[in-house]
Amino acid sequence: MNDLRQRRQRSIADLLRTRPVASQEALLTDLKALGYDVTQGTVSRDLDQLGAVKIRREGVTSYALPTDLNTAGPSERQLRAILDEWVTSVEPVGQLIVLKTPPGSAHLVGVALDHARLPEVAGTICGDDTIFLAVRDVASVKAVASLLRG
Repeated sequence: MNDLRQRRQRSIADLLRTRPVASQEALLTDLKALGYDVTQGTVSRDLDQLGAVKIRREGVTSYALPTDLNTAGPSERQLRAILDEWVTSVEPVGQLIVLKTPPGSAHLVGVALDHARLPEVAGTICGDDTIFLAVRDVASVKAVASLLRG
């Protein structure tokens, strides 16, 4: 990674940590004010490389970095709130559970599930709106799916 990209991504991280940034366009404007000559495509790639996700806090949707999403792991109540708000369907398939979310929200749910360290879950793979949960054994799949449904 070159020095300019590292500095730009550090600036993006600082902006995301200091105030809500609701859109890539707003971030683009902020970066230009800091002297960066960037395009929306560059901002999009930077956000992706930083692992930034859109979350809703206090009724406002904005970008956040995974390191700012309660790295100690969510409490059971916090995990339940994330699942209730962001998961639209839970479908057991063999030794996997497929969770669907609104577009762009899978990473947020996946991070919360990873940090929850459910003993039956071996790991997660997140796309844009889909999460694959690998369950350690077939016998646990229905119980985990039931837990995720609430």
